Amino acid sequence: MSKVRKNIYDLLRGSFLTDESSFKNWRILIFVVLLLLIMIYSSHSADAKVVQIAALNKKKRELRAEDVDTSTQLMRMKLESSIRDKVKNKGLYPAKKPPQKIKVTYNKE
Repeated sequence: MSKVRKNIYDLLRGSFLTDESSFKNWRILIFVVLLLLIMIYSSHSADAKVVQIAALNKKKRELRAEDVDTSTQLMRMKLESSIRDKVKNKGLYPAKKPPQKIKVTYNKE
């Protein structure tokens, strides 16, 4: 049990970093730390992109709703009944007779 206790104590004290073979340990530790930093960076980058995508989707839904609302207003404005109401104040009424086609002939003589 004392050997296990000594090994745990040496590990906690960090003697594996100060031994004569510590150069191998340092290279592995630096490599692991670099991998961890790359992993953390990529995780934050992915989270930022997810937030940006959510914001763009929200903006897209708002713009689509605005487009539907605007097109509905336009359709109401183009209705014949709404046009009649608007021009009635100016004294214009629909024609009682249908329009006739006028043909113009031109002689080159």
